[in-house]
Amino acid sequence: MQQAREKNGQYATINGIRMYYEIHGNDGGIPLVLIHGGGSTIPSNWGTLLPLLAPCYRVIAMELQAHGRTGDRNGPESFQQDAADVAALLQYLHIRQANIVGFSDGACTTMEIAIHHPAIAHKIVLISGNYKRAGMAPGFFEGLEKATFTDMPAPLTTAYLEVNPDQQGVVNMFNKDRAKRMAFRDRTAEDMQSISVPSLVIGGDRDVITTRHFVEMSQVIPGARLAILPGNHGSFIGERLTFEAGSPMPGITAGIIRAFLEDQP
Repeated sequence: MQQAREKNGQYATINGIRMYYEIHGNDGGIPLVLIHGGGSTIPSNWGTLLPLLAPCYRVIAMELQAHGRTGDRNGPESFQQDAADVAALLQYLHIRQANIVGFSDGACTTMEIAIHHPAIAHKIVLISGNYKRAGMAPGFFEGLEKATFTDMPAPLTTAYLEVNPDQQGVVNMFNKDRAKRMAFRDRTAEDMQSISVPSLVIGGDRDVITTRHFVEMSQVIPGARLAILPGNHGSFIGERLTFEAGSPMPGITAGIIRAFLEDQP
């Protein structure tokens, strides 16, 4: 599968950085964009779920600023800049509108797109994302404040180096991701209520975001749907850090996403 991904990989200069992206699947219908979480690459985040979705959609996955094969820019990462980069990539690809699926930090970026770049979003799927700091499990930000690169999970370090053997690059990614998360600010109810596209909130019952927060998020976004699945952060999409080999959950999750995307209002 790694070879297949590399054959589908391309680069584009997006807002001053050299961005790596891949296109998979068929060309019919509304394209599907996948936005990875913090510290991730396309293979580590989407290596299990992408092949389950590609037979049904034209799938575009990218690696965001400082992640994997994508370059960095001076200055910090931010969810706002990530959203602007995704929007610019779609413009570069002449894609006017897409369904967008984001995981973890990628879900926060997807919210940013839905609020500030609404014209490009047809439907959104928010997987294990939060819109308030209090939505994270107790102690999350306190632990992150003390974290150093040595605390980065080994599977994510390995995943980065598999696609980009730059030891300093992976340290830089960790530091920028950590700073981006520490700078996270709550979204207002007005922000969330301004999301006008059909939305699906997905979370795990043992996630790093509380179940109560997933419920609250589905209630504050107008008309949003909610799915709470058995599993922890990323396990039910096959994310490398938490996936349990042989689990049927990625297939179940892919089915839920497809049903939502194909549902006609």
